[in-house]
Amino acid sequence: MNYALYKTDIEKEKNKKVLVTAWRRLIPLLAKEGPAMITALCATLVNSVANLLFPFLIGLIVDSYIVHKDFHGVVVYSLVLVCISIVGMFASYTQIKKMGGVGRRVLFNLRNKIFHKLSDLPVAFFNQNKAGDLISRINNDTDKLNQFFSQALVQFAGNIILILGAGIFVLILNFKLGLIAILPAIGAMLITKIISPWVKRTNVKSLRTLGGLSGEIGESLGNFKVVVAFNRLDYFRKKFNDSNEINYQASVSAGIANNIFNPLYVLASTLAQIVVLVYGIYLVSLGHFTIGLLIGFLLYVNSFYTPLRQLASVWSSLQLALAGLDRISEVLALESNIQTIESTTVTSPNAPVVEFRHVSFKYSDEKEVLKDVSFSLSPGKTYALVGPTGGGKTTTALLMARLYDATEGEVLLFGKDIRTFSDKEKTKSVGFILQEPFLFTGTIRENILYGNDAYIEYSKEDFDTVLAKNGFGKLLERFSGGLDTQISESGDSISLGQKQLIAFIRAVLREPDILILDEATANIDTITEQLLEDVLHKLPAKTTRVIIAHRLNTIENADEIFFVNNKEIVRAGNKEDALRMLLHGKRTS
Repeated sequence: MNYALYKTDIEKEKNKKVLVTAWRRLIPLLAKEGPAMITALCATLVNSVANLLFPFLIGLIVDSYIVHKDFHGVVVYSLVLVCISIVGMFASYTQIKKMGGVGRRVLFNLRNKIFHKLSDLPVAFFNQNKAGDLISRINNDTDKLNQFFSQALVQFAGNIILILGAGIFVLILNFKLGLIAILPAIGAMLITKIISPWVKRTNVKSLRTLGGLSGEIGESLGNFKVVVAFNRLDYFRKKFNDSNEINYQASVSAGIANNIFNPLYVLASTLAQIVVLVYGIYLVSLGHFTIGLLIGFLLYVNSFYTPLRQLASVWSSLQLALAGLDRISEVLALESNIQTIESTTVTSPNAPVVEFRHVSFKYSDEKEVLKDVSFSLSPGKTYALVGPTGGGKTTTALLMARLYDATEGEVLLFGKDIRTFSDKEKTKSVGFILQEPFLFTGTIRENILYGNDAYIEYSKEDFDTVLAKNGFGKLLERFSGGLDTQISESGDSISLGQKQLIAFIRAVLREPDILILDEATANIDTITEQLLEDVLHKLPAKTTRVIIAHRLNTIENADEIFFVNNKEIVRAGNKEDALRMLLHGKRTS
């Protein structure tokens, strides 16, 4: 299954329903925010009404009191305006406070939702997408939605109320003059509708290049030791400069696109006010308009266009939020192809521990790695997988552990389709020591106990006894702080060999039914390797071992050897036969 997140424009057109689905997934995040949003909306309504009263009262003050030099009335109505301003201020504060909380809670829940979705996706997804880009989607893209919910959403509603209210007032005061005042806004809105898709595309591109830049930084810093070792800082800097330049150009374009509406509405506002002023003075000269009415009318025109200019910024925020939602929706819409299926078949104690039946496999759209492969592994035996690099040894192991599903055929565990086992059942039965072990920040004890509930309630002393009983005492002496030795991020504070020791203990302590060792002793000295071999002998007799190795001395004690190459898995016979196959790259006669 292809899990690549970047799609062509044609693919995006075909998947517009993904965005709709994402909105539906976002609605539940707002379900508990109803009271806060209603309060914010009411506060917005109060603030908008307060703003709409200003022009009317100012026009009234001019015509009724200033013209007649009634300063008492001016003072009284000025106090009324101050009171209205105070009410509007508190309403605005309430709106900001409530929606700020809504935005933060939505951000918190959305990030959790995305991370939980990512944790449900298979290994193939992470092989096809850069970690930096995924981090950018979780951090940057969700923050764009937060800004929209906390700032733009209610502001959008408030501005709509102001625009409608001011528009109604100017049409009531003088329909012809009001219509002339609104015409420039209609033209600006038509232009906005035409160029909005371009604004959104520009923002999507900007966010995408930001994700690419984050991915480049993550990849480069993660491999910085290799960069320094090969003295290729120039290459490192060039790749960063290239990504930075691409992001710079895209962000400049996005900045222009996001600010293009504001001058458009400023121009529309200026034209409207000039026309109203000229025509209004003409009406005043004819006696059809009063000075106060003209001032109030101009203020209402300003009340109409000011929120329009703000809406231009809000509209840009909406386009940016939609661009972020586009990228978020790509993740939320993904479904894992590693699903547990129902089965009436029961496990059989006499069945092979693992069986491949006519299994074929390929990664995404690449060529097949395995084709029509069939073999079985018996309980308690040791098997070795040998073959040239890229022949399919690790792929075979990944299918045994169900980190991938077969493209065709069946993989059986104890005579039952491995897809019918739950994740908990599968991980209890299958242990895997990776070629490149990963450790988490924390102590060695925490890393050993990772994912193992059997010893979670054990005291320190009891757990030490368990480790000693399983033969790990001498191995842990190699760490200065024993089980309490601190491991830094990704385990860079210890050697690769020590990492493999910890990964080895972590897997063996689970006593799995099948233990897969993918080059597990490749970076361990001979003495330590012998200690680990002694530990393996203490595993339950039922445990089946699958060893993937390039060094033939590590497989000489295997009960059976399989040669993996050219999409086939064939029995190699003994160590000498395996060596001949490696030399010739094909099966012997």
